[in-house]
Amino acid sequence: MALLAMATKEQQSGTVFHGWWIVLVVGVGLSLSYGPIIVATFGVFLKPLSQEFGWSRTGISLAFSLGNLMFSGALPLIGRLVDRLGARTVILPSVLIFGLSVMSFYLLTASLWHFYALYLLLGVVNSGPLSAYSKVISRWFDQQRGLALGLAMAGMGVGSFIIPPLAQALITTVGWRQAYVFLGLLVIGITMPVVGVFLKETPQRMGLWPDGAIVAAAGVAKRTGQEPGLSGREAWHTGAFWLMVGAFFLQSVGFHGYYLHLVPLLTDHGASVQSAALVMSLGAVGGMLGRVGGGYLLDRFFAPYVAVCFFCGSALGIFLLWSGAVGSLAFVAAFLGGLGVGAELDIIAYMVSRYFGLRAFGEIYGYVFAAFTLGGVIGPPLMGIGFDSTGSYSPVLGGFVVTTLMAVGLMTQMGPYRVWEAEVEPVVAAGIARV
Repeated sequence: MALLAMATKEQQSGTVFHGWWIVLVVGVGLSLSYGPIIVATFGVFLKPLSQEFGWSRTGISLAFSLGNLMFSGALPLIGRLVDRLGARTVILPSVLIFGLSVMSFYLLTASLWHFYALYLLLGVVNSGPLSAYSKVISRWFDQQRGLALGLAMAGMGVGSFIIPPLAQALITTVGWRQAYVFLGLLVIGITMPVVGVFLKETPQRMGLWPDGAIVAAAGVAKRTGQEPGLSGREAWHTGAFWLMVGAFFLQSVGFHGYYLHLVPLLTDHGASVQSAALVMSLGAVGGMLGRVGGGYLLDRFFAPYVAVCFFCGSALGIFLLWSGAVGSLAFVAAFLGGLGVGAELDIIAYMVSRYFGLRAFGEIYGYVFAAFTLGGVIGPPLMGIGFDSTGSYSPVLGGFVVTTLMAVGLMTQMGPYRVWEAEVEPVVAAGIARV
């Protein structure tokens, strides 16, 4: 008992729990991940590529869809590797290959298939880090897991705010090929050393406990060789799994469908291009606030209820756009949509950990997030097809209101969390338990 008291002395001393430094490390990794580096800069590089090679914008955009499809398909497989091999073992090679792949755009030829091949590769190598980072955060935090996930995910928002203007400045000064090289070097030069040196997968490896909690010796259980939770196959046979998959898919279809068409939608209603771009920026701000605010709420309220609130906000935003909102109402709509999708990234990771545990977190998270990603693949073409067929976005927007409300309905059917007890064994020499 005395040894255990010595081991927890630092946690009683009021010093900052080391888990928050892990949150910072994960935030840095996510700020230079696929979202900020590739997704956020896609539009920045689109016109230079079109001018250089004479490719159509439709042809270039197809690469993005192919990358997302590959990303979705690889998510559960790479997530399984995270569960078996560990987060660092997946993250570090993925980051290195990702950085080199971005740099290889310097060698891009006039063959559109070369461009497609690079995006297919990017889709595979970037399917692992998000689930790996989320699993690490979930190991370090229990009572404050929502807030920790939200703060870490906010790193993507910070990166998405900084990287696009940086990429545009590089294209203007040194050209698009050199811009890709610089971004690739940025990924390798910052993410590799930060994650490689400072990312610790579990608090127990440092003699700590989740949330910095003090654990009584009597509460230490024996180790069984695996983390508590369901396997991927077992999760497939639960109603909660399919409710989550359906809800996140339906909500994603509506959000991504309208958001990628938001600028032309607003300009069709008489807004200026500058005003429409400002609306988009406010949506990004909403996304960052949704991540942090959603995470904070997840620690205090039942996660499906939090999801219902944010999904209802998204439905209201889409309804406002369907009704022809311009001016201040357009800003409200974009902000509500950003809040919803920002919080959704936290909610997915949080709910997977609460309903299915951490045993196969990477694999199960991969399945659920793949559904979310597929929604993003399907939504935008539906908007385009609807406009080309009717000359208006209104019919599809009305459908998106319905699909988002269907997602709300599915969330209301979620049952209570399952309780997962951490199973560890004491390390007598150190007076602490170690996974």
